[in-house]
Amino acid sequence: MLGLGVMILSVAIVKGFKHEIREKVRGFAGDIRIIKSDLNSSYESSPITYDANFVKRALKNPLITHVMPSATKPGIIKANNEIEGVVLKGVDKTYDWTYLKKMLLAGDVIDFKDSVEAQKEIMLSQQTANRLKLKVGDKMLMYFVQEPLRKRQFTIKGIFSIGEEEIDKTFVIGALSLINRLNDWKPGEIGEYEMRVADFNQVDVAADRIDDMLPIKLKSHTVMEDYPNIFEWLKLLDVNSVVMLVLMVIVAVINMISALLIMILERTAMIGMFKAMGASNWNIQKVFLFNATYLIGLGLLLGNIFGIGIGFFQQQTHFFKLDQASYYMTFVPVQFNLSDILLLNLGTLVICLLVLIIPSTLVSKISPVKAIRFK
Repeated sequence: MLGLGVMILSVAIVKGFKHEIREKVRGFAGDIRIIKSDLNSSYESSPITYDANFVKRALKNPLITHVMPSATKPGIIKANNEIEGVVLKGVDKTYDWTYLKKMLLAGDVIDFKDSVEAQKEIMLSQQTANRLKLKVGDKMLMYFVQEPLRKRQFTIKGIFSIGEEEIDKTFVIGALSLINRLNDWKPGEIGEYEMRVADFNQVDVAADRIDDMLPIKLKSHTVMEDYPNIFEWLKLLDVNSVVMLVLMVIVAVINMISALLIMILERTAMIGMFKAMGASNWNIQKVFLFNATYLIGLGLLLGNIFGIGIGFFQQQTHFFKLDQASYYMTFVPVQFNLSDILLLNLGTLVICLLVLIIPSTLVSKISPVKAIRFK
């Protein structure tokens, strides 16, 4: 029961953790970025010309759900005698705010109905706002290091918390048109296309198909290439999950072998009687294997109730908390998958029964005469 319950929770927590971290990163950064094919590796976007025809062709691909223009530009915020280096991510009215609205702690997203006012609004992370002692509605100055030096005053429109430190401490969100003006770009020039896919498992396939459509001056980057450390770390979690499953299966097998051996020793006289009456070793073994199957089945039932019950309780209440600074979230995430639960139950049952065949052969070593005399 405990072995299966722990295995179910381990798989569910690892999957939930990977899903939450992945959604945080891709929810902010997108799944695929189309940028200029040059040697620029800084946060200062190189300009490309917005191509409406390319966007239409990309959206015809069923794997692509959104194509949004954006750009980035480094800057320095000065407020309340504090300074903070950040990167301004510029977006426009076509930006999909679905994820960021979920991450909002205060205020609202930028309203592009009035393009002039939109250029004066900015969104900060909770981490940046706390450091600079800012709140929604406050005004602040942001300096852009270029020739000549430029500064702009912004009003805090919203405060969000992605929960991923690399993003929260780095990015603020503003208007794409402002970056266009600051960089003296031509009308219609942007920094990149940000794309989102319907199924993240197909992101590499989608990127390959987009690459076939791109001119030689453009190239694509997936979110895994932009944040390699995070996604490599998530892959390591699978190793932890496998180690936990192996350990729990070993514990379950040892417990069942011990129980079976005890049952055989307790029924030594019964085995002797069966043999004296002509029962074969295999027929006697089946008696003990059937009994072991009953015990395993009862353990599986209780294990499912234990594991799924605690997981469901955590899903509904978020009772078990985490340190966001270390784990990128405030609670233990749980994600159940029916196929995982069925495979864990079936695998545990089959492995335990197969392993129990060996100790059940102890029946063949028992002599009927000695067993009956022992009684």
